Amino acid sequence: MGARPGAGDGPAPRPAGPDPAEPGTEPGGPRGARSDLRRQLRERRRLRMAVLALVSLVLLGAVPLYFGLRTLSRDPVFDTLDALDVPSWAATKTVDNVSGSRWCLQDCRLRERAVESEQGWKQTVTVYEQALAKDGWRRWKVDRCPEEKVEGSYTCWRRDELTLDLWVRDPTCTPPPVDGEPAPSAPPATAAGKCAGSLVSVKVRNAIDDERTGPTPTTDPSLTGEDPYPTLTDDPLGEPTPSPS
Repeated sequence: MGARPGAGDGPAPRPAGPDPAEPGTEPGGPRGARSDLRRQLRERRRLRMAVLALVSLVLLGAVPLYFGLRTLSRDPVFDTLDALDVPSWAATKTVDNVSGSRWCLQDCRLRERAVESEQGWKQTVTVYEQALAKDGWRRWKVDRCPEEKVEGSYTCWRRDELTLDLWVRDPTCTPPPVDGEPAPSAPPATAAGKCAGSLVSVKVRNAIDDERTGPTPTTDPSLTGEDPYPTLTDDPLGEPTPSPS
């Protein structure tokens, strides 16, 4: 007959797991709340680090991309012209235009700038020539500079692989005709007010694309030869055909 547990055998074994009667072991107790709080803090920290990493990647990629697009869209020659040391009255309004390819794929790049000045053309051309010489440009005395005689001052310059044409003259005071009719004449006071100052035109080209940098072709017939009445023959070798004997 088996032994029967009595009072002296000690307390009965407790089941495994948290005791519902022990404080702080319930899922909603203080210990469970602290665990949930730590877990939420870890998740927020991971999310914050992920956001910071994403923002860093965007900034690191966006800044080079911005400057790269700006470099491709903005011709550096215009930046050089912007850096010319001319007074503010000599560049009150600037309009830029560009055509051709920077890499001369078909047509080489042509940069054109139109500037309005508040002073007359003589004062304006002086400050522009001084600024060009200070920036490293050198006067270029070449034929066809300009192609034909113009009003004001027209000079040509060279620097490294570029050529520059500078034309400074009085502004055009007469408005263009309308529908083929002569333009109406403005009152003297109005015309004098609108025609003050001067206009500046700048053209910058690649030297290899400027025809004035190459040798000028000659039209001397003694060098090229001239045959106004060529002899036509069917013989490709040009030899006389022997006559039959």
